[in-house]
Amino acid sequence: YHLGVSADQIADTIILVGDQERVAMVSSFFQTIDHTSAHREFVCHTGMYNGKRISVLSTGIGTDNIDITISELDALANINLTTRNVHSTLKSLKLVRIGTCGILQSEIPLHSYLISSFAIGLDNIAHFYEVEQSSSEEGLLTSFTQDVDLPKNIKPYAIAATNSLREQLESENTFTGITVTSSGFYGPQGRQLRLGTKTTELNDQLTNFKWEDHRIVNFEMESSALFALGRSMGHECATICLGVGNRPNLEFSTGYHDEMMRMIQYVLDRI
Repeated sequence: YHLGVSADQIADTIILVGDQERVAMVSSFFQTIDHTSAHREFVCHTGMYNGKRISVLSTGIGTDNIDITISELDALANINLTTRNVHSTLKSLKLVRIGTCGILQSEIPLHSYLISSFAIGLDNIAHFYEVEQSSSEEGLLTSFTQDVDLPKNIKPYAIAATNSLREQLESENTFTGITVTSSGFYGPQGRQLRLGTKTTELNDQLTNFKWEDHRIVNFEMESSALFALGRSMGHECATICLGVGNRPNLEFSTGYHDEMMRMIQYVLDRI
């Protein structure tokens, strides 16, 4: 309904990007392209990269769009859209988000590759679904809610990336840690323009938080819903982000096209 594609136009390995223009950046590496479409913010290209069929799909900004994206991708993979019956054999998709993020640790350089081990959701998408949590996710969430002061009525959740897919993306040059997924860009991430916020101390608390050997490395806006819904439907999910701003150091990228192109090829070569 929203994605505007059919089942045969989607590969089993799908790269998710927020920015519509980033779709063509990814598909520029494909040797062949057999499908292109655009409907609303959902631009899709499917083609071949080194003998493997891959789709790249833009989601727009935010976990609400991830709810649409993952739900409809799963429907394409696992529901007969004519009879509305679920297939007897379910397909597991491989979903890799390539995004940008704000860095929350001062020692991580600008334009680093940050990979999410867990996502802590400050959004509410997962609360609408039957999402089971592991003991490690419950432990992380308990520690987070004890140590981080959030505005009243915000109910966070914690969810892990798929370990095997995350490990495919890791190397000695990447940084792995907890990602905080925000429900907005300004107040929810501690930014203040004209309207006062309740989150002026939030970034410092996130930077200082530690659970076992995990620290919060970045802020972004999609991964919690991706991991929660994707895993609950039986799909593999991971996120890798290019750090375009170091919040503790007040360092911000003035342009990252070339760095993003290098990261895209890095991901394609590993998946």
